[in-house]
Amino acid sequence: MASNKMWYTLALGFLLPFSYAHTDFFTSIGHMTDLINTEKDLVISLKDYIKAEESKLEQIKKWAEKLDKLTDTATKDPEGFLGHPVNAFKLMKRLNTEWGELESLVLKDMSDGFISNMTIQRQFFPNDEDQTGAAKALLRLQDTYNLDTDTLSRGNLPGVKHKSFLTAEDCFELGKIAYTEADYYHTELWMEQALKQLDEGEVSSADKVYILDYLSYAVYQQGDLSKAMMLTKRLLELDPEHQRANGNMKYFEYIMAKEKEANKSSTDAEDQTEKETEVKKKDYLPERRKYEMLCRGEGLKMTPRRQKRLFCRYYDGNRNPRYILGPVKQEDEWDKPRIVRFLDIISDEEIETVKELAKPRLSRATVHDPETGKLTTAHYRVSKSAWLSGYESPVVSRINTRIQDLTGLDVSTAEELQVANYGVGGQYEPHFDFGRKDEPDAFKELGTGNRIATWLFYMSDVSAGGATVFPEVGASVWPKKGTAVFWYNLFPSGEGDYSTRHAACPVLVGNKWVSNKWLHERGQEFRRPCTLSELE
Repeated sequence: MASNKMWYTLALGFLLPFSYAHTDFFTSIGHMTDLINTEKDLVISLKDYIKAEESKLEQIKKWAEKLDKLTDTATKDPEGFLGHPVNAFKLMKRLNTEWGELESLVLKDMSDGFISNMTIQRQFFPNDEDQTGAAKALLRLQDTYNLDTDTLSRGNLPGVKHKSFLTAEDCFELGKIAYTEADYYHTELWMEQALKQLDEGEVSSADKVYILDYLSYAVYQQGDLSKAMMLTKRLLELDPEHQRANGNMKYFEYIMAKEKEANKSSTDAEDQTEKETEVKKKDYLPERRKYEMLCRGEGLKMTPRRQKRLFCRYYDGNRNPRYILGPVKQEDEWDKPRIVRFLDIISDEEIETVKELAKPRLSRATVHDPETGKLTTAHYRVSKSAWLSGYESPVVSRINTRIQDLTGLDVSTAEELQVANYGVGGQYEPHFDFGRKDEPDAFKELGTGNRIATWLFYMSDVSAGGATVFPEVGASVWPKKGTAVFWYNLFPSGEGDYSTRHAACPVLVGNKWVSNKWLHERGQEFRRPCTLSELE
């Protein structure tokens, strides 16, 4: 990294290797479970290898002990020792034959089974993208749920069954991944956590010099020159000859001197500019703040007066013959837009069938590109999904019929049942299910019009996080296994209801499975007729 230019002395290398593979393991907990079995097989293979190596070493050890005694005796009186013809013969034999046999034993590869197993399994291992994706997920969870680095590092999360913790080396790796994304805010947080754990006495392969190198640069990039200098001084105390740190220190001192020479008026003007910038930052992405607050169970609350208008009831699907004698339990989740939840609407057996059908087909979830109208992957949707047709399973067909009976809408023009499994920090940021006016070709290839309504099954409980939230109105709907929620995306006039903008919050702890049915306009003309008012 040496350079004649001072700016380049501040640069750190991007240390992660590049990989061409694209497996997206991190986007689905369901697919990641297969890796647990893979690792278990490798551990068994590794233990077999260790046993074979221990047996080999035991043979070598016995041979070394025997020769140790023999050579001790021989070196005390070499001529007298070799005066015995048997000793002379055996010396020739040992050096000509036995040492060669020992060499072969030492060089013998006892790991055939382990290495071949590793070679086969390695093609199915996660790649750099998976590791980076999982790291970004931790950073996303940290931001969304206001978690400090110490809480995450110690694994103190709500609802955890298997507590785990991050080592100083793990924290260092998270900081490096944040650095490669030019995310200096998180680089600082995680490098400081790594340093803290080392200062507390944790034994680790992580090096304080490397950590301070990244940390001082990340702090400098965020404009805190005095702290960057303090960290660089600490680095130089550990390694006085560190070339980059010495160069950086000279540069920091030069900048500091220039700042002291600046006149008061320019300083005041800069302070004012910083304050204005800070105000702008506070106004930046207001929806993001509302979304994250709702994910944490905070934000706007419904007034008691509005709350009184929400009811629980037994619902027969508007006197549907299948449900007159056995109505289902229904409760109001929100009034505008009206969101209702159906309880005990899908059985555990049906859930398991749907999951088993979907697992072999799970692939990275896609979204509609508003410009092309085609499906594409996106960083704001972290999950894997699969599509199931009614004709391939009586369970899926029965589920489709149930949705039609209870919504009163025709499912023949609906999309197939989409099954989704969320990965590490799995989420789907705020979005609309329906196509807006500036997206006329969003569902053109389907030929069934816009998405009139959404039906969403919750197929698992989630220990922490994973809510479905509506930032426009402040509604939070929490996952509950065996239930489903339903809402209309369009007014009867066909105009989009923008209050239905919603998001799937990151899964903090647990495994989230959902399935959804998007119902379309075609076929609903007489089931949900248009009204006189555009927004009624």
